[in-house]
Amino acid sequence: MAAFPLLTTLLRRATRFFFPIQCVVCGAPLADDLIPHFCTGCWSALRLMPPARCARCDRPFTSSVATVYNSRHLCYSCVERPPSYTRAWTLYPYTPPLQDAIRLLKYQNKVSLVAPLSDLMLATLPRLDTIDLIIPVPLHHERLCQREFNQALLLADRIGRHLNISIAYTNLVRTTSTSPQTSLSRKSRLKNLRHAFAVRRPAQLKNKRILLIDDVFTTGTTVNECAKTLRRSGSADVFVLTLARTIDQHLIPDRTHTPAPYPFLSH
Repeated sequence: MAAFPLLTTLLRRATRFFFPIQCVVCGAPLADDLIPHFCTGCWSALRLMPPARCARCDRPFTSSVATVYNSRHLCYSCVERPPSYTRAWTLYPYTPPLQDAIRLLKYQNKVSLVAPLSDLMLATLPRLDTIDLIIPVPLHHERLCQREFNQALLLADRIGRHLNISIAYTNLVRTTSTSPQTSLSRKSRLKNLRHAFAVRRPAQLKNKRILLIDDVFTTGTTVNECAKTLRRSGSADVFVLTLARTIDQHLIPDRTHTPAPYPFLSH
C-alpha cells in the first residue's frame, strides 16, 4: 500500500524533470507540489471568507459586530429586495490564487483543476442534509460549444457524488446568449438576464429542495434569476453554493488557510 504513493511521487518528479512546469503565480518550478499549476506555498495563501456575513445572501459585513447579537442578521439589500433563493453560501473570496485557478479552468481548459477546486468546496461545505436535487447553473449552448464544458457542472458532479445527491443538468437551461455580467451595471444585469432561463420538465422539480451550484458569485443576479425560474416552476426552497465570491478588498481577511486536510493532498 505504501509503495503506491511513493511510485506516484517518483513519476511526478520524473515527468516534471523532463517537462518542467512553473507555478502560475510565482514562477517557481513545480516538483512535489500536488496542485496542478500551483506551488504549495502559493496555494496555501487561500483565504476563508470573513466570519460576519448576511444570513441570506452571505455577503460579508464591514464590521464583525453586525452578527454579535443576531446571527440571523440580514444585509440592507436582502431586507429591501429579498432574493428568490432561501440561502446562499459563498465559500472563499475571489482573490489569487483561487482567482487564477478558476480562470485557468474556465478560459484555458485546465480541467485538471476541477479536483482541487471541488475539494476546496468539500472541505468547507455547510450542512446540506435537506437537499433533494443539485442543479448547476447552465451555460447557453453557444458558450458551451466554445468552452466544451460547464465548470459549474464539473464542480456539481463531484459534490453530488460526495453527498450522494442526484444532479439534474439538463432541466434548467439558458435560453438566451447574454453579455458577460461583470461588465454591466446592476440595472443592466437585471435586464440582461430577464427570461434568460427556463425549465424543461417542471414536474420533476415539484416540491424539490434544490441546491444551485456555480463557480463565482459576483452580484448574485445570475443565481437569483435561476432561483426565480425554479420557484416559478414549482420547486420548494432553492439554496445556492458557490466556490468563490467577489468582495471589496478591505473585507478580505489577513489570515490564510492551509489546505493540508483536503482529501486530495493525502495521495
